[in-house]
Amino acid sequence: MEQQVPLFVKMALQSWESNIQRADKLFTELTDEQLLLEVAPGKNRAYYLLGHFVAVHDRMLTLLGLGERQYPQLDAVFLSAPDNVEATPFPVHELRTQWKSINETLEKIFTNLPAEEWFYKHTSVSEEDFKKEPHRNRMNVLLSRTNHVSYHLGQLVLIKK
Repeated sequence: MEQQVPLFVKMALQSWESNIQRADKLFTELTDEQLLLEVAPGKNRAYYLLGHFVAVHDRMLTLLGLGERQYPQLDAVFLSAPDNVEATPFPVHELRTQWKSINETLEKIFTNLPAEEWFYKHTSVSEEDFKKEPHRNRMNVLLSRTNHVSYHLGQLVLIKK
């Protein structure tokens, strides 16, 4: 059993890294003008999704109990409200820099986190609830955030067509 846990952790981290690399490649290839395009009529702009990713990944630090947030100022625009196609309150170059920075921070933390600590509770669950629902752990957060990136990548590729 002990060998399976590190293997499972390695597989989950590779999936996360693969999705981050795919998103990074796409955000690097898109021009600033393309980032301001909606992925489809009436849908989010790539700009919004970039900021959304930064804010969600930034929240992972505190949710996993692994650090303090770096970009809480993004929440009001990219988490609490829908995309406002008339506004770009944060410069594109700033979001691109934050995207790189937050993912580098997470990569360093994830790489150094002992395998067993992935199965510790996350900060949004009480000790009492965690005893009843041990799946509410850090690993589950990583898996759900990996799926989140993958979901939005499916939207973002529409811009390149």
